[in-house]
Amino acid sequence: MNAAQSIALSEIARRAALGGGAVALAGFRTEGLAADEKADFHDLVTEYDRRSEERVREIIEREAPGSVIVGEEGGVTGDGEVTWYIDPIDGTSNFARGIALWGVCVAAAVDGEVVAGVVYDPVADHVFQADARGAFLNGAALTARGQTRPQRATILASFPLPRDLVHFKERALEAYAELELDYAAVRDFGSSAISLCHVAAGWADATFAFEANPWDVAAPAFILRVAGGQYRTYGGGEQLQERSDHLHRHYFGAVRDADFPLIDVIMREQSLRPVPSLATVTQ
Repeated sequence: MNAAQSIALSEIARRAALGGGAVALAGFRTEGLAADEKADFHDLVTEYDRRSEERVREIIEREAPGSVIVGEEGGVTGDGEVTWYIDPIDGTSNFARGIALWGVCVAAAVDGEVVAGVVYDPVADHVFQADARGAFLNGAALTARGQTRPQRATILASFPLPRDLVHFKERALEAYAELELDYAAVRDFGSSAISLCHVAAGWADATFAFEANPWDVAAPAFILRVAGGQYRTYGGGEQLQERSDHLHRHYFGAVRDADFPLIDVIMREQSLRPVPSLATVTQ
């Protein structure tokens, strides 16, 4: 994959994300918007998730025929050298309640490695983008610089979620208490993509979550890394290899030079747990 190909895929991703974002934005805060349950009542989907993904797929299929497309709503389709990861609305629970923290994610991978990624925040009109040229926000260079000490740091922790309380519940709650005591501020945005992009922009200093899907993180993790930030994944109590890490379930992202040992401990401890089944999560 050369630079020109990375840039070309990035521009397709941008057009696709903008197209899907326009569809989703048309439904945002509309009266009577219905949200259906997927896995359980913590996991929602709306008609605009489906419509947004349909639009993203249309653009990719037109501009990059012969691709594999992996979408949250539409599953896996196609065959080819390029694999696209689509999250049509990352942060559906926020979207469904009118909370302006959600985005459209589109990433392109070749030989198992992400080479281009876009996250579009339609409400703020923020286009986060990364490719061989670098990382950008609305065309301006993006650098993941921020607070590097816990006492000054703002952490965007999607933890503990209900699925994090199935195993090691007491330790998860204790760890959250330690975060609140040790770090300047702890917030949960309800969107992996928006959280990772805020860290890439230096608006927050770290984020972490468990049980992520590839479409959740492929684009924003790539953007964070190209912006100079840290992105690490964990499994079985260990930090995992960087290759194809958008396929790993547990992640931690931070600004450049950040030293947050407590989060590393949490990642190692919580990544030891088995994958929760639907039955145990919904009990």
